[in-house]
Amino acid sequence: MNTDISISQVLILAAILFSLGLIGVAIRRNVLFMLISVEIMLNAAGLAFIAAGAKWNQPDGQIMFLFILTMAAAEVSIGLALIMQIYHQHQSLDIDKVNEMKG
Repeated sequence: MNTDISISQVLILAAILFSLGLIGVAIRRNVLFMLISVEIMLNAAGLAFIAAGAKWNQPDGQIMFLFILTMAAAEVSIGLALIMQIYHQHQSLDIDKVNEMKG
C-alpha cells in the first residue's frame, strides 16, 4: 500500500481549508464562529508552509508554522476577551445586533 502524499494534494487541502475559513468569516454573523473561521484560515496557511518546506527539505516551513501558532494563540486570547466583553455589554454575539445597538 502506497501512502505517499504529493505536495499538490496537500496544497489543495490547504486551499480548501482556507476557502472554508474565508466563507465562514463572510457568511457567519456570530463573532465566535468568525474567530473559529480565522483559526481555520491560519492553520491552512501553516499547512501550506509545512508542505512547501517539506518539498524543498528546508525547516523554514516549520519555523513559519511556529510563528503562525504563536500569532494564533495571541489572537485567540485577545479575541475571546473581546467576545466576552461584547457578550457582557450586549447579551448577544451577533454582529448585526451589536451594530443595531450602537446607532
